[in-house]
Amino acid sequence: MPTIAIVGAGPGLGTEIARTFGSHGFSVALVARTQQKVDDLAATLGVEGIEAAGFAADVTDAASLEAAFTAITDRFGDVDVLEFSPADRTLGMTDVLQVTPGTIQPQLDFYLYGAIDVARQVLPGMIERGAGALLFTTGGGSVAPVPQLADVNIAAAALRNWVLNLHAVLAPQGVYAAHVAISAWIGSGKPEAEASAIAQEYWTLYEARDRAELHYVALPDA
Repeated sequence: MPTIAIVGAGPGLGTEIARTFGSHGFSVALVARTQQKVDDLAATLGVEGIEAAGFAADVTDAASLEAAFTAITDRFGDVDVLEFSPADRTLGMTDVLQVTPGTIQPQLDFYLYGAIDVARQVLPGMIERGAGALLFTTGGGSVAPVPQLADVNIAAAALRNWVLNLHAVLAPQGVYAAHVAISAWIGSGKPEAEASAIAQEYWTLYEARDRAELHYVALPDA
């Protein structure tokens, strides 16, 4: 049975991605900072017939990531798909005119360096096997910047750039990497902005493997 590891798993998009892949026969490893949170999500998925388990790790703590992915491998075997979509709203947002190296650094630590450290847990094995997929999620500001969110957008754009380069280098080796930028108020009531609808796009990307990124736009009509 293939396995997807969802880093930054929560009750919204992460759970819907888990349901989507789980419905196609995947086991699900849920990774977030709080063990109780991912245990509760895993229990919910288990009731639905999806094999899932939770693992606590912080994307800014490389040692915790290594421990979590060792535990994931012990439980499920190799990770076939990695999905990265953590969020830390305590980092705040900085307008473009107030950006400083100090405001940008925590965003880079969390989003860019976090993604790189997470990928390092699974990428060597994927390259060795010549198979696997890595899906990285950011807000739409990585593609269409918003001045009020300048520091977050800078980090997200850096992550996007890295993933596009990964896509180019890994594709000939049988490993798929893609970036998903989401411009949507998830759960706002618009059908295409529901987490379940967006999660289906991840499955489509995974199956088709025909592009390096998707900018998913489901904003309210002007």
